[in-house]
Parts: sequence; C-alpha cells; structure tokens
Amino acid sequence: MTDAQTPPASGGRSAAAGHSSGVIATGDQARIEQRTLVLPPGALQAAVPDQGVARLNNLPAPDSPVFKGRDDALAFLRDLPSTGTGIVAQSVRGMGGIGKSTLALHHARGHLAAEHGPVWWIEASSSAAVTAGLAALASALNPVHAALPLDEAAEWAVSWLQGRTGWLLIFDNAEEPADLRPYLGRLTTGQTLVTTRRDLPWTDLGTPLRLDTLIPQTSLAVLQEITARSSDADATSLAELAEELGHLPLALQQAGAYLAQTRTNADTYLTQLRADPAGVLAATPPGDPQQRTIAQLWSVTLSAVHDADAHAVQLLRVTAYYAPDPLPRHVLTTALPTPRAVDHALGVLAAYSMITLTDTTVTVHRLVQTVLRTTTPTPNPQPHTRGLRRLLHRNRPNTPPHPSKTALTLLHSAMPPSSPEDVATWPDWQRLLPHIQATSKHQPDIGEVSELATLLGSVAFYLWARGQAAQALPLEERALQVTEAALGPDHPDTAVWLGNLASTLSALGQHTKALPLEKRALQISETALGPDHPTTATRLGNLATTLSALGQHTKALPLAERALQISETALGPDHPTTATHLGNLATILSALGQHTKALLLEERALQITETALGPDHPTTALRLGNLARLRQKGVSVILCKSPGFIGC
Repeated sequence: MTDAQTPPASGGRSAAAGHSSGVIATGDQARIEQRTLVLPPGALQAAVPDQGVARLNNLPAPDSPVFKGRDDALAFLRDLPSTGTGIVAQSVRGMGGIGKSTLALHHARGHLAAEHGPVWWIEASSSAAVTAGLAALASALNPVHAALPLDEAAEWAVSWLQGRTGWLLIFDNAEEPADLRPYLGRLTTGQTLVTTRRDLPWTDLGTPLRLDTLIPQTSLAVLQEITARSSDADATSLAELAEELGHLPLALQQAGAYLAQTRTNADTYLTQLRADPAGVLAATPPGDPQQRTIAQLWSVTLSAVHDADAHAVQLLRVTAYYAPDPLPRHVLTTALPTPRAVDHALGVLAAYSMITLTDTTVTVHRLVQTVLRTTTPTPNPQPHTRGLRRLLHRNRPNTPPHPSKTALTLLHSAMPPSSPEDVATWPDWQRLLPHIQATSKHQPDIGEVSELATLLGSVAFYLWARGQAAQALPLEERALQVTEAALGPDHPDTAVWLGNLASTLSALGQHTKALPLEKRALQISETALGPDHPTTATRLGNLATTLSALGQHTKALPLAERALQISETALGPDHPTTATHLGNLATILSALGQHTKALLLEERALQITETALGPDHPTTALRLGNLARLRQKGVSVILCKSPGFIGC
C-alpha cells in the first residue's frame, strides 16, 4: 500500500518504499534494505545554504598572534591553484615544532578571507582520524549526515567535494601515506594541503615544501613582539635565548609566552633551560595548560621512532654529543652492530624529521641534542619528564657505554690516517673539527683518556699547521690536562703534549710561557727515553728555538747542534726530521751572524725536504722561503711540532 504522500512506483516490477522500514523484495530475488533515520528537529533546515559554504570552516585558534619569517613559504602556498585544474596537493614537512601547522593555518585563513570554501581542518594522525574529519565536514554541511556511519558520511563528503571547486582541505600531522591514499586521487577539484613530520615518498603531492628554522633576526623579533621587550639590554638577552633554542618557532613561542605571563627575564629562563632543558621545554605558561610544548611533540615522536627501530633512539643519543653541524656520515658506520643497521636507523630518524640526512652528512638540531644529553635517569624524575626519560632509556643493554664515550670512540676511529700536516687531509679535519670540540666538552678529565688526548692534539696540530695557533691553544691545553691527570706529570705522553703546547705558544709569540714547558718536556724525555732518542732530539730542538726567539742564541746553539747530531745518528742524514734540525740550527747561526754556515745548512735542508716530500709540499715551501730570507741576511724561525710520539 502506498503512502498518500509517496509517489507511486513506476514500471511493471517496481516497488515504492515510502517511509517504510525493513526489507522489500521484488522479482528476481532483488532485495532492498531501507533504514529509518531519526533526525533532530529542524535538521533538514539546518543544512548550510550555498552562500554560506564559502565561509564554512573549523579552523583552530592560532597558538600565538606572532607569525614571522615565513613570507616566502606563505607566498608559495598562496600561488597554488585553488580551482579544479587537476590534483592540487602540497605537503609541508619538517621536525616537530618547526611551524608546519602554523603555516598551514595562516594559509587557510587567507584562503577563507578570499571567500573560497569550505576550509576544513582534519587531524590526520591515523586513517580513523581522517575518516572522522571528513565525516565531520559532511555533518557540518548538513546535520542529517551525523546519523550515518562515519565511513558513509566521509564518502558523502568526498562526493560533495568532487562536485565543487575552490575548497581547501588541510590534513594536519599526517603519519602514513596509506591513510590518505584512498582520498588524494579523488580530491581533484580543490586544494589539499598535508603537513607531516614524516619525510616519506608521498605520491601526488608535488615537490614538498620543507621548513627550516628561523634566521636569528627573525627569532629575536618573535621574542620581542611576544614579550613586548625591545630595549637594547633585553635584545641582547633575548638573542642569546633564541640561539640556545636553535631558532625553532614553537620553542620561541613557548618561551616568549612563558616570559610574558610570568614577567620573568630572559636570563633567568636561559639559566633554567640550560640546567633542565627537558623540564623547561615541558612547562606551559601559567593559565594555559593546553598550550603545545616541544617536550610533548618530541616525546610522541621519539616513542614512534623507538617502536619503528629501537637502535634509532640509541644512535640519536650518540649524535647528541656532536656539534649541530653536518657530521660526516661515515663517522657513524660502526655505531651499531652492522652498517646496514646504521643506515636503517638513520633512515627512520630522517623519516620522522629528527635529523637532516644526506648521502654524506647527518645533522641534528641543537635543541634536540640538548634535551637528549640532559634527559638522564634519575631516582625520582619529575612528572613532566618521566615519559621522555623512560622512553630514552628503556630496553638498554645491561652495561652500555655512555653515548658520549661512544661518540668519542667513533670520532677517534674516523681520524684521517696520515699526519694533520698533510694538506690532503685538511678538508677531513675541518669537517671533524666542530664535532671534536663539542664531544670533548662532555668527556671526563680522568680515566681512559688516550682517545680524547689524541683527538684534541691531532686537530690542534691541524690548526697549528694552518697557521691558526690561537684556535689550537685551548685544545692543546686540554690535551695536556687530561693526559697529566690520567698518566702523571712524568709520563712520555705528557711530554708530547707539553712540547706541542709550547710550540703553539711560541707560534703566538708567547715564548716566555713556552720556555718552562720546553725544559720540562726535555727533562721527561731524557729520563724516560734516554739522551739519544729521536724524541729527545725534538725536545732539544724546540727548546733551542724558543731560547733563540728570546734572544738567547748562545744558549740555544749547543742544544740545536746536539739535536742535529742525535737525529743524523738515529734517523739518518737524509731524513725529513734531520732537515728540520738543520733548519733550526741554520736559524740560530744566522742570528749569531754566521750566515755562511747557516746558508749551507739551509741549502742541505731544502735538498732533503724536496727529495723526501716533493717539490710542491708545504714544508718545501717553508725551506725555500727560509733560504731566500737567509740569502738576504734575514732570520726565519722554524718550530718543530711533534705529532704524537715521534719526532717531526
């Protein structure tokens, strides 16, 4: 029986459903299942009218009214087509806290202001979340769809979008390409923007827009505007804070909001940050407990990384003890049981944007490094750091080496095999330099220190050879300090670093400071190695050179002669080290006015050096220069630098 308000069925075998519910069967075993939807009063009238669709949105409130340093990125997004000319999809990628969602939000508000729409924000961390977000759009367009299963409502939303242009969907914090794959290929008539920390091969998204940290000037401007502090004194403190935060947008916003709300100064916050980075980065401004924090973001990310590959977190902890500069990738080759395990762990870390990975380098943000270094197990960790601490230390071996020790050992193994005096090794030493300096700050001055002293001394020798004695000086001092503390004041290794430090001081013109170090190094070597050892000759030559530089040429002469005699006997008359002693003696003789004798020695030194090292070696150039100046009756000082345990 047909309802009075239901049109009759047409066709010979048609059935009219009307408002009935249940199952209706017709011929040929056809079956139609009809369900009755119970709608709220006025639901059909609540559908968004066409003129309101362009303004429909569910955009969240911004974290901060301050938005700086993203003009180029915003312009790039603004220039994307907003009509259905094909798939208009773009991904914004970067580490947690870099400002992906903030950029997407500002772009969305600009899109909405241009009366395109709807503009819909979908939390996309899972396939279920994506389905729920699309279903919410369907319900916002017409509440009738709230009664549908989520997947059906989502399908309706996709179909609705396919029939319109000008809309914008933001899939925020997408985790897996598979979660969006059912939709991206079908959503071709509007604009789709995906933000993700995952550096994965997302299809149909064009060239990814990768966000980097802000430049220092912009970071300072962000803090100044949030805190409303613009004096010169405030600018200095805020700039230092911005540098410590690594110019990471969310960290800047978090710090600025805290300073503004608590009326504390930047110096106090900076002190607290350095003392307890994990705790400070977990703290929200008073009165705003829902504020996103860096610690929250990274805790979630590290948990996901650990689930993907526990070795990845272990490797990340090691890289925390290097500089926030590109680290040569080969340094990490032996960090895990196999090179393949290292490559896989690096791939996981890069996929979660915790590192920047290239074919040859690995780079970690300084704030990530700081948190990892200072997040260590404690008997009673604070509640806000327990999760991160537990995450970083779970499933560790029973007696693992400390990550800082591992970092040091890896650098030691990666040292160029030849002397730092070899110009061919200089690019390698320059790449390792910031990481050796950073790692050395986290090593103890007691215990097993041979790796540390060798690294410090070798990279200092590299700097010394390049004429950068001022940069070499603190490294030489530390090498001596740790060696003396571990091996004692009279050990031959201590003499090595005494001599090298003295040579560096002499290169800086500080001969008075160098003299007692040279005397002490000579005494140790003579006692430990004997009076006729080549190393003793090196000590004699260096002491003679220092005395000569102080104008004590008469005292220097017999020491230089003895050094030459030992070298010729122990190493031979044509050894490069013999040439060094010949040159040192020539310099002293010239200072005493004995230019003819000096000239003969310098010519012989040049011949030995050119034969042994080649005509284009830097030491050959030194010999040529010294000989030229000597022929003009000038005086040249050559310092003998002992690279390790052998004479130079």
